Amino acid sequence: KKKVLGYEFNFPFGFAPMGMTNLSWPGADSMLAAESARNNIPTCVSMASTTTLEKMYELSEGHSWMQLYIFQDENFVMELLERAKNTGYEVVILTVDVPVLSRRTRDDKNGFSYPFKIGPKQFFDFATHPTWSLSTLMSGIPKPMNYVTSKSGDGIFKRKESRGSTDWNTLKRVRDKWKGKLIVKGVMSPDDAIKIKEAGADAIQVSNHGGRQLDSATAAINMLPLIRKSVGSNFPLIFDSGIRSGSDIVRALAFGADYTMIGRPVMYAMGADGKKGLRRIVEIIKEEVSTTLGLVGLNDINDVTSEIVIDNTINKVNY
Repeated sequence: KKKVLGYEFNFPFGFAPMGMTNLSWPGADSMLAAESARNNIPTCVSMASTTTLEKMYELSEGHSWMQLYIFQDENFVMELLERAKNTGYEVVILTVDVPVLSRRTRDDKNGFSYPFKIGPKQFFDFATHPTWSLSTLMSGIPKPMNYVTSKSGDGIFKRKESRGSTDWNTLKRVRDKWKGKLIVKGVMSPDDAIKIKEAGADAIQVSNHGGRQLDSATAAINMLPLIRKSVGSNFPLIFDSGIRSGSDIVRALAFGADYTMIGRPVMYAMGADGKKGLRRIVEIIKEEVSTTLGLVGLNDINDVTSEIVIDNTINKVNY
């Protein structure tokens, strides 16, 4: 069991917010929701989810947290907060680490863009992956359903629109609107962490967005102990970015995190084998967490401290 923000979860990891998940496999959002309910762990519903926030809450049996960006009409964002509250959500994650969308060379190479465009390369990919193609054809092209069902916005997900208008006043407006738990995600600065704590956030998510925005960004795990020192020992810290195994989770906890989120491993698993792939990767990670604990001489995840790692950053911090 692992506690964070007053909730007790069965395992020290949940599912990070991932947009347009159903592109990996039809029904991927539903798979994540069902798996979070089965394991009593949270699933973070992306603003650009291919399933509505209401449906995700239902499918996850209440194990859903809502993620937000502020980069389009703020009325739309406030509408989503109202929808989340009316649905029963208790936790919102304000993501602040992508003021502008980076150039993603892999997307360029693969011809991926939004809105989707189909050319010769895409036709070839579809033809050589018939199981995925036929399943997707039968299920329909994934859409950002929180946008499609919006009453105040134009229903269009503008993927490349600047998000640079997010500032400290934005945080204040969201904090004033949202009375539930508020996490600020994408924090890599100890000074910013202090200001976010003082602004009334309930937790911080230390993250460099999985390293997929700025290639030269400092590794999030290196900043984690510094941010822990800046906010003190009792303020909740969640961690993502670079987690690929159970040992990564245990190391993050040793460096000061209270809880972790995984993204890429579960997305790849669903892309490889759908529901079976997701369930298998979750079981693998659970086994790896248990094995890592045993190898460092522990049998309780709550006994993990910085004493199990030797690192110059940790030794200098002494939190």
